[in-house]
Amino acid sequence: MTQIAQLRPAIGESEADYANRRRTQGHVIDCDGTRAIILAEVDPAVDYKENYWAVGLLITILEGRNRVVGQSYKVENAGDGWIEGGSNYLRIYLELVGEITERDDGSQSFSTGIAQYPRMGSIAHRIRSGDLQAIYKAGAYNTITVGHLTQEASIPAKIDLEKLLSRHFAVVGSTGVGKSTSVSLILRKIIAERKDLRILILDPHAEFTAAFANESVVKDASSLQLPFWMFRFEEITEVIFRGQKGLEQEAELLRDLIADAKERFTQQDGNQENKLVRKTSGRNGFTADSPVPYRIIDLLKLIDERLGLLEGKHEKPLLKALKDRIVSINRDPRFEFMFGNANAGGDKLQQVITEIFRLPINNKPISVVEMSGLPSEVVSSVVSVLCRMAFDLALSSDGGVQTLVVCEEAHRYIPADEKAGFWPTRQAIARIAKEGRKYGVYLGIITQRPSELDPTIFSQCNTVFAMRLSNTADQKIIGGALTNGAQTTVGFLASIANREAIAFGEGLKTPMRLTFETISKELLPGSHIYEMQEAVRNGKEIDIGAVLRRMRNSEPAARPEEDLPSIADLGEQISLPSREPAEPVKVLPAGIQRQIVPPTPGQPIPGQATPGQPLTGAQLRRPQPSPDQRADYGAGLRNPSQSANSLLPQTSAPMRNEQSPAQQRPAAPMPPPRTYVEPPKPAAGNSLINAFRRGN
Repeated sequence: MTQIAQLRPAIGESEADYANRRRTQGHVIDCDGTRAIILAEVDPAVDYKENYWAVGLLITILEGRNRVVGQSYKVENAGDGWIEGGSNYLRIYLELVGEITERDDGSQSFSTGIAQYPRMGSIAHRIRSGDLQAIYKAGAYNTITVGHLTQEASIPAKIDLEKLLSRHFAVVGSTGVGKSTSVSLILRKIIAERKDLRILILDPHAEFTAAFANESVVKDASSLQLPFWMFRFEEITEVIFRGQKGLEQEAELLRDLIADAKERFTQQDGNQENKLVRKTSGRNGFTADSPVPYRIIDLLKLIDERLGLLEGKHEKPLLKALKDRIVSINRDPRFEFMFGNANAGGDKLQQVITEIFRLPINNKPISVVEMSGLPSEVVSSVVSVLCRMAFDLALSSDGGVQTLVVCEEAHRYIPADEKAGFWPTRQAIARIAKEGRKYGVYLGIITQRPSELDPTIFSQCNTVFAMRLSNTADQKIIGGALTNGAQTTVGFLASIANREAIAFGEGLKTPMRLTFETISKELLPGSHIYEMQEAVRNGKEIDIGAVLRRMRNSEPAARPEEDLPSIADLGEQISLPSREPAEPVKVLPAGIQRQIVPPTPGQPIPGQATPGQPLTGAQLRRPQPSPDQRADYGAGLRNPSQSANSLLPQTSAPMRNEQSPAQQRPAAPMPPPRTYVEPPKPAAGNSLINAFRRGN
């Protein structure tokens, strides 16, 4: 049997004092620069030899007037066996955390550095409440309380608010441990202390709407307005080309066309005072990234003009394909928030910024952008636009508009693999992480997979709340971020309870195992989902029709009527593309031309339907010209005074169906074209919006 040395009085302590102390304690038997081993006797028959030694406790080691603090990470039996009901000896392994210094006036202070390490035989015991308060006493004047210390419920868990925000923060944890609830608690504490701060939540699961019903405005697929012209070139190409590769030629054509469309929009009335920005670059003064409105109508007209030119025949297939893509996405109801009538034209930059970024706040400092109803292929571009706008707005206002951007499921937007994800989104979030604190734009990251997160951006989050993590790779990421005095804390991540977290970083003096406060049931994130599930359990019937309509996104919220017509209503203003191959053009001998006689007003054109009559498949397709018309078309191309489009019969709404008339179904009647009214010209805007434009 292994011989166990009997515990003796501490250095400088008399036998009488040792006998009268009546405190469960141990003695240091081993120590290096970072760890120590304690030997302690436990005996259930002796009240001051209580067996309270366990993993995760904070232990103090007396060293003169100072006390070295360590955290237990391993406890083992020091003997060969366990004596039931008798005396046993334990070895307690500690990781040294810091040192408590007692001043002459009786006050105490804690430091993560250790001035004097323990000697052999120094007394060790469970930390006292007063020492805990000295360790976790917040030195900052502006703190928030998010819960209490797990080891001692009477000690509040206080976080330095300014460092939490300015140095950014992250909340990580597996599914179901309470991340969203903890985040909503932290955000409530923040807005209670910082009345000037705005919070933008990028919510992919529609959870935070219920959590901040009275403090937020919600922008979902039916109410969000983010006009397409606010997207930079890389962002809009991600939307139009749906992330497809190998379309660089089309993209370069689109780049030039967007710049031309912006120039055309600003010069429609010839009023130079309405220019939004000063010409500084490019052949027409604008680039595809200039924050200037343009219209899809002008973009499609520019494509038609290029298609009508004789030169550049190799571009025509590319232009037709590009036009098809633009028309298709413009008609897609899922992209209503970008291409809907409310976003079709006009300078709405000020309106968009004031709604999304809460200017003024009006007692609702939180803006929740629900992305669950947006097309998955456009979510990354939307996140890129919003994060970029948040930074540019803070920069252009000289830090006056301060915003906290909270990214839920952040590993979707900033994955660890640089080849994955959308580069402009990564760039926009990284800019906030690296430079945001200078201008008052802050970052909060929420993820269940920290190992799949961009390590550079995660390293900029200097306060971390690590909840339960079962994945070994995720635990290693957290272990690499922990300070030297808390490395063994990683071992607790797989087993801590719900609502518990290991918090560390700039916002705390020392790593802390805390338990978050509870919040009322109605304020829980996703409470509307839980209410529906409870109602179904109690017998509520599901309206499958409503579910299907929502799945099809066919119930958008009512929008105000806009002057600009949609693409489908433009009629002959824009000739939409046809996929039918063009027949060879017959050219008449020189000097021979035919005159095309227009139809009598009111007389139906052959092949077209009369008003109120459904269109057949053949009528919906672009009619092919007769041989005589083709001949005249060839002659017209040689006559610059006559437009090529005027020589071909037009149709109000082409279809892309290549089936024969017998195979096609009758289509619904086309709505009559609406009267086109020119939208109001963009005004100069206020100084903040102008500064925002100049900054872009």
